Order: sequence, then C-alpha cells, then structure tokens
Amino acid sequence: DVQLVESGGGSVQAGASLRLSCAASGFAFSTWCMGWIRQAPGKQREGVAVIDNDSRTEYPDSVKGRFTISKDNANNTMYLEMNSLQLEDTYMYYCAAGFLMRCRADVPHTLYTSWGQGTQVTVS
Repeated sequence: DVQLVESGGGSVQAGASLRLSCAASGFAFSTWCMGWIRQAPGKQREGVAVIDNDSRTEYPDSVKGRFTISKDNANNTMYLEMNSLQLEDTYMYYCAAGFLMRCRADVPHTLYTSWGQGTQVTVS
C-alpha cells in the first residue's frame, strides 16, 4: 500500500525556518510526481511546491524564494525547506503523490492519488 508520512511541523516565530519531511513507501517514489499542498479551515487549498521525476521543481509566487522542495530517491523521502516564515504560512501541510503525465504546479490537486495525514505549521 502507498503510504506517506509527514513530519517536521511545529510552532515558530515569524522569520524562522522549518524543514518538513515526507517518508514514502509502497510505490516507485522516484518516478512519481510529488507535491506539498497546504490547507487551513476556511481557506482554499494551495499547492506550495511540486517536484517531478527529474527533480524539476515549481512554486507559486507566494512562496518562491522562501520554500525549497527536494527529494532523496535513495531514502524515498521528500522535503520542504521553509525559510522566512510568515504569519500567512500558518497551515496544515500535506504531502501528496501521483503517477502523473504532467507534473506542474497547476495540476489539479484531485489528480494526486495519495496523501499523507498532514503536519501543522503555526507561525506567530
């Protein structure tokens, strides 16, 4: 079974950094499209980073230059390095995966077939 497990969230002050991890199992990690998506109650779900099978990355303008997505194919783990965190970055962050023909930031989130349970990031 496909499994995604996020970790690394927490409560930090504005300006701080956090690194999220997503441990994956049960599928060919290196070949799938992987993304980080965030959501909060009353707010629209937002994709914050995507990485394809060739490790090409893409970000929305809201996090570009502050967030960095990466992956370690040898250890089936994806990361999200978040710097200069702002109050507006307070969300639940989810790791998502899918075997997609097109792996871009504007891919509908509904196309991701597997999701983690989420890790909370709170910035104050």
